[in-house]
Amino acid sequence: MLYSYLGFFGFTLLVILYTSYKLRKDNLDTSNGYFFAGKSLTAPVIAGSMLLTNISTEHLIGMNGSAYKNGIIVIAWEVTSAIAIVIAGIYIIPRFMKMKLTTIPEFLEKRFDASIRSVVALLLMSSFVVTLLPIILYSGAINIESIFDFSTVFSISKKESLIYTILAIGILGSAYSIFGGLKAIAFSDSLNGVGLILGGLLIPTIALYQIGKGNIFTGVSSIYHFAPKKFDIIGSEDSILPFSTLFTGLMINQIYFWGMNQTIVQRALGAKNLEEAQKGLIITGIFKLLMPLIIVLPGLIGYYYFQEEYYAKPDLIYPLLVKKVLPSYLYGFFAAVILGAVLSTFNSILNSASTIFCIDIYKKTFNKNATDEKLAHFGKISAAILAVLSISVAPLMAYAPSGLYFLLQELNGIFFIPISSVLIAGLFFKQINAVGAKAGLFFGLIFYILTSFILHLNIHFVHLWGIEFVLNFIIMFMFSKYYTNVKTSSAYIEQWTTNDEKPWSGMNLAGSILICLTVLIYIMLS
Repeated sequence: MLYSYLGFFGFTLLVILYTSYKLRKDNLDTSNGYFFAGKSLTAPVIAGSMLLTNISTEHLIGMNGSAYKNGIIVIAWEVTSAIAIVIAGIYIIPRFMKMKLTTIPEFLEKRFDASIRSVVALLLMSSFVVTLLPIILYSGAINIESIFDFSTVFSISKKESLIYTILAIGILGSAYSIFGGLKAIAFSDSLNGVGLILGGLLIPTIALYQIGKGNIFTGVSSIYHFAPKKFDIIGSEDSILPFSTLFTGLMINQIYFWGMNQTIVQRALGAKNLEEAQKGLIITGIFKLLMPLIIVLPGLIGYYYFQEEYYAKPDLIYPLLVKKVLPSYLYGFFAAVILGAVLSTFNSILNSASTIFCIDIYKKTFNKNATDEKLAHFGKISAAILAVLSISVAPLMAYAPSGLYFLLQELNGIFFIPISSVLIAGLFFKQINAVGAKAGLFFGLIFYILTSFILHLNIHFVHLWGIEFVLNFIIMFMFSKYYTNVKTSSAYIEQWTTNDEKPWSGMNLAGSILICLTVLIYIMLS
């Protein structure tokens, strides 16, 4: 156990010292320095931060748990991200950067009006506090507790141990966000990203080596022949994620996440220039194609070891697999990697939430003349309050029947699909005005809550996303056509077409290669 603690505190301290060294000359008392890293981020740092903001224990635990129970079909959540990243890099991020946006809701005011900006800002903050942050904290606590077994060490119940672990993770994650801002998060993410890839690959590598009795490829063959149906990437229509969802709601969700989600886009907005932002996106896309080795393959290996023993609680599989295959002297390092993944996502979302609060709510509604220093000050206060709220909600998260990852996605649909509808309408359809956008937003919210959580329609929730998206657009066009006296802003079009931000010359080629690789993965595994 001594080696475990040394490995844990050693790697965690390394990340803290590295981040502190990188920030030693930075001014974090202005909104630009605190929220946007002084517009200084380069492609590798952007990619590392985007990846770690995206990948956390809801992936390590939730996605692997779902793969254990449902098979490789869940890989769609990851590999289709590459296509969305290309779309974001070519068509969406350049427009946002050329407009010099600070937040996504700000775009809605420039395109429609101030009221829709405020409504979306409140919805986004609600989604962060109610769904994202609590699930991230809860899943992280499960993993840390499973490695160190604090409940046994301190002679307390599992429930108490999880609550204390959630509290510790929440406080540490808040410290990064509150005192270091976006730049601290981005640099710590880069180092934690290296740890996640090395530590994450270690688990399936050791397991396959053991299963194959010294030959990794024999190990792969063994788990495939043990349950070949688990490797069916197409699956059936009644599976957890039918192949048809790729053509309905899944890509809408992916495009929103990688091109319109404040927690991701904020890294691009903090880039030195558009070229660095686009390169960072492509590097992220490459890693997303490799991520199934870390967040899907271990779940399939878990089925080889445990069969259907844990079908009722699939989120236990990854911690059990770690304990089964990882040498005890590496527990500490791996726990530090897990902690880094949790912290990176937690503090990134916290920073984005405080950014939205300060710029879209506080400055817009309460203090229009707020100085940069005052915004940075309120950013720290709001981050602390949001952290306390999230820590309070996290213990209420129980095991979901289909796993934490699918619970997270289902809850995200409440907010993300209506918001993405309005954003896509604003970006690409000049016929839609502010009245139409508001009508589509509120219809989408009511439709999804009604169909998913009240009527419980027997339709997959990702298909519901697609249906809702189409209906949202019908509503937006109808209301926009009826209320023709509402002016449609064209200023944003002039703004992004006249700005001199230069795109990366290799973006189209790199994007085409990423899309081809995604299609190739499906062809090879079908």
